Amino acid sequence: MHSVRWKQAVEWLAAAATDPRACKREWDHGTGTALLAAGRYWDVLSVPDRLGLLALDIMWHDPLEVPGPTLVDVTARRVGFFLPPDPDSEWIGCGVRHVGRGSWVAVPPPYRPTGRLEWLVPPDGTGALHPPDALELALRKATGMLAVLAPVSAEPAGPEGR
Repeated sequence: MHSVRWKQAVEWLAAAATDPRACKREWDHGTGTALLAAGRYWDVLSVPDRLGLLALDIMWHDPLEVPGPTLVDVTARRVGFFLPPDPDSEWIGCGVRHVGRGSWVAVPPPYRPTGRLEWLVPPDGTGALHPPDALELALRKATGMLAVLAPVSAEPAGPEGR
């Protein structure tokens, strides 16, 4: 059963490539990442890692909502949430980037990390994505929590701390 799930996840992701077979070869024998077209099967909302990790944690606490595919770029310090394609959506926020039609996303295979990219929540092969409303709510909550924490960590050291 487990191998069937991974195969479905591979097929689902590779379907976004211009050449799915070449994509799978690249995952197995090349650099381990493939460039996949956004905007057809999914868009990606990329956010700074602190915000994204906190939002993902918030989403895990909702027993009715299982988070969709989520990718982290450990070098760029960004988290990418895969959500339904919507060319008219407008995501606004500091460091928030919406990647849709006409853009490409570097993606590792769903079964292992590759270099700087790894899945926090790998695709499950069913096509399940983050519901935009739930993602927006989690990002709003995470932003509020970070706003409260930021002033404490940004305070300059007093005379004793110099």
